[in-house]
Amino acid sequence: MSSKEQNLDTLIKIPYTQLLAWELRMSSPAAAPQHHHSPFSSILHSISQTPYRLRRRLLATWTPDQELNQVRERSGADMKKKLEWYDLVALGVGGMLGAGVFVTTGRVANKFSGPAVCISYLIAGISAFLSSLCYTEFSVEIPVAGGAFSYLRVTFGEFVGYFGGANILLEYVLSNAAVARSFTEYLSTAFGLDDPNSWRIAVGGLSKDYNTLDIPAVVLVILLTLCLCHSTKESSMLNLFMTVFHVIFFGFVIVAGFYNGTPTNLVEPKGFAPFGVRGVVDGAAIVYFSYIGYDSVSTMAEEIKTPTKSLPVGIGGSVLIVSALYCLMALSLSSMIPYYMISEGASFSSAFQSKVGWKWAGNVVGVGASLGIVASLLVSMLGQARYLCVIGRARLMPSWLAKVHPSTGTPMNATIILGMCTASIALFTDLEIVLEIISIGTLFVFYLVANALIYRRYVSLGANKPLPILLFLLLFTASSIGFSICWRLKRSYWWLMVLFGGLTIAITALFQCKVPCHHRPLKWSVPLMPWPAAASIFLNLFLMSSLKKKSFQRFGVWNCIIVLFYLLYGVHSTFQAEEEEMNMEREMTSVIDNDPNSSSQLDKLEA
Repeated sequence: MSSKEQNLDTLIKIPYTQLLAWELRMSSPAAAPQHHHSPFSSILHSISQTPYRLRRRLLATWTPDQELNQVRERSGADMKKKLEWYDLVALGVGGMLGAGVFVTTGRVANKFSGPAVCISYLIAGISAFLSSLCYTEFSVEIPVAGGAFSYLRVTFGEFVGYFGGANILLEYVLSNAAVARSFTEYLSTAFGLDDPNSWRIAVGGLSKDYNTLDIPAVVLVILLTLCLCHSTKESSMLNLFMTVFHVIFFGFVIVAGFYNGTPTNLVEPKGFAPFGVRGVVDGAAIVYFSYIGYDSVSTMAEEIKTPTKSLPVGIGGSVLIVSALYCLMALSLSSMIPYYMISEGASFSSAFQSKVGWKWAGNVVGVGASLGIVASLLVSMLGQARYLCVIGRARLMPSWLAKVHPSTGTPMNATIILGMCTASIALFTDLEIVLEIISIGTLFVFYLVANALIYRRYVSLGANKPLPILLFLLLFTASSIGFSICWRLKRSYWWLMVLFGGLTIAITALFQCKVPCHHRPLKWSVPLMPWPAAASIFLNLFLMSSLKKKSFQRFGVWNCIIVLFYLLYGVHSTFQAEEEEMNMEREMTSVIDNDPNSSSQLDKLEA
């Protein structure tokens, strides 16, 4: 037993009155050392200590027990455990359905994949399912609200966890803004308006992609923010109702689409994949945005009655259901009209109205799509607030963001702040600008989580060295990047693709044979390791390589900002929190050792 555990065991046996005396002494002015430094000199002192504090905090990890107990207690009240497995399936399905097929299908079919957009969804769905397996194992073992942030922090340390958490948080805010703006387009078609920008306000003097104000999107975000502040269970029930309706509506669109479609539209005028295999893969990287939402289910882990049983069903089941619906929806749209005539905005409504002649069906699609988008937005905003809450618990963000409201059991501060950010971006930013940066951050975080799962499975502190596992991850990543670059080159380098592809398989097979697995969770674990996690790494990198140069540029700018924030705030905040905990432990030890001052404080307390 460690010294900390021995101290804690002894502390439990201390009389309650003596603990109260210790707390009284800690809260008294005399207990805290008095430092008379100006704020400016304190800032300079902190900056001068940055290298030392980085060495202390950069790779600092927490155990799962600490995440479940010590860190969670920083939020004050606990989140209320009310969710069942069917709530999770509904949250996962609702979170993904509205975001994807109504926002990206028309654009991808028209510009990238053609009728093969269904294959793009299938490729993205396979990648999402493999990533969901990694998420499931982590969420069952560490059922906290932090999602990828918590999984990366307990595996690779504070900085990697913060880096991944900040990126997934940006993706949530941007994707929610994109979905909110598409809500306005579909709502206008529900009321029979042909112009998707009819409810937006054009403002002169602003640049082209930022000059249309979307008031309905802002109102929707504000209303959902208020709903989420009230209660998670009631929000879940609202989502369950909308999701059931939405699945029925999807069935109608699929049947009506195939009824009015013809196989000729799938192969004419330039074949099933008019832009080639590269176009299909490029489309898969873009429609991956459609699968943002299943990881929201993992952030509900603190609010689930039986996480072990519910999380695997909720995460994996929702991805499989949504993948099947996406492929059928995309295929039905492509069969209705030729791919080059598909509208990029409100594609399903315009297909029924202008091409098929079912104006009433176009209005129905507008209503159904609007409700689906509301459900998707509800789930995503639910997840983003919990990410920020747990980052605040870790002191990498201001601690007041981590507070859970005692009566509602929701992270109210985090919900309100992120609601304001989402509304601000949705107000003026064009949809295409937002879509360009969304997928890359999500793919990168899922890549990190797959690496973390392999590292956690095969590294045991004290039993083996992490170097062979890190070397495998580095070589596998390098060979995957090599394959992806050869794929993207204009000229044919098929022999290099075969070389890098064979190398990735050989490295994984050799790793499986030579390196023993030291950690296999008893409750739920990914089968056939390390193959599913390795395939997830490969697909995430491969899809990232298909994105445009602008995506990487904006991704680089954002990561520079979050690294700068960590250097100026995060590392100092967590270092000070560590110092406070060490001081508290020393105070515990002094109480255990019968500090003579405690008796006088006890007398005062009794008096």
